[in-house]
Amino acid sequence: MPKVNISVPEHLEMQIAQLVEQGEFVSREEAIEELLSTGLRAFKTSGPMDEDDRFEDDGMMGHEDEYVF
Repeated sequence: MPKVNISVPEHLEMQIAQLVEQGEFVSREEAIEELLSTGLRAFKTSGPMDEDDRFEDDGMMGHEDEYVF
C-alpha cells in the first residue's frame, strides 16, 4: 500500500487520537485510512456534478414554475 505524508491541524490530530483512545479505531493509521475513505465516498456522492447532470435554477427545461416532461 502506498504511503502518504500529510500535515493536519492540531485539532484534527487531537480528534483522531481521541477516537483511537475511545476504541473506535485500533490505530491512528486505521482511523486516518477509514476517515479518508469515508470522506471520499461522501464527496463522490454529494460532490460536484458534471454540467450534464445539473438542472437550471429556474426549473427544468427553462420553465420558471412548472416542470415539463
